[in-house]
Amino acid sequence: MELREGQVAVVTGAASGIGLAMARRFADEGLKVVLADVEAAALEKAADGLRAEGADVHARVVDVGVREQVLELAESAYDTYGAVHVLCNNAGVGSGAEGRMWEHEPNDWKWAFEVNVWGVFHGVQAFVPRMIKSGQPGHVVNTSSGDGGIAPLPTASVYAVTKAAVVTLTESLYAHLRAEHARVGASVLFPGPHMLRTGLWESHRNRPDRYAKERPRRTPYRSLGQWETAMREAGEEVRFTPVEEVAEFVVAGIRADRFWLLPPSEHSDAQIRARSRSMLDRANPSYLESFILD
Repeated sequence: MELREGQVAVVTGAASGIGLAMARRFADEGLKVVLADVEAAALEKAADGLRAEGADVHARVVDVGVREQVLELAESAYDTYGAVHVLCNNAGVGSGAEGRMWEHEPNDWKWAFEVNVWGVFHGVQAFVPRMIKSGQPGHVVNTSSGDGGIAPLPTASVYAVTKAAVVTLTESLYAHLRAEHARVGASVLFPGPHMLRTGLWESHRNRPDRYAKERPRRTPYRSLGQWETAMREAGEEVRFTPVEEVAEFVVAGIRADRFWLLPPSEHSDAQIRARSRSMLDRANPSYLESFILD
């Protein structure tokens, strides 16, 4: 797909981090951008910032876990611009679950699935039929993660499970689009290859009351800065990938009609090989051993 001036991109989770970086990069290509986010003040700030840079922006507060709100987002986008060419289902949250899986609160799982999986599904159903019907080239990018999308980080198992689901959802979407001979492509994004400075660590600030924690946390939520400090004090190297690099990678991937938006990484490649080998050998998942021994 060629990205051209006047096309329209919709990005969820667009008020900060990867979402805002993608929206800005699309705007640099001359696309009109529709920003959706659950956080009203941050969304307004992001939209104003892009407009000050010359972008044509339409912003809407949306909880992607609520189907009606995503359907209304699609109506609003089409009413405003008449078309959608790029859809980035990017909104995501961490669950805040603690301890072993059998100790987790059901609400941790319900909230993570509602945003990270149902949010993607809602986006597909709200936009893709119209994108196909238009007959114009289009592309869908669903944000997954190496945690779950490649191999799980068991200490963040809820998040990992949802991101694994996004990979399979997007593989299925790709197959369905090809079966329909649609002019719409699909990609699954693995942001990285290193850590990212995003608001995911503070997801709890936007946790809806319907999925409130049922009991107090054993330990306080830890910010990215606190985690980074702890890692450095432990002698661990911490590397970050700028969100702008992720956005550039997405634009290049859309142009190339590349399904796996998976940046080169020795660590990721080693995980992929280890997991694949475990499956091919019908062997136990030794690639999880460091976590099993914790």
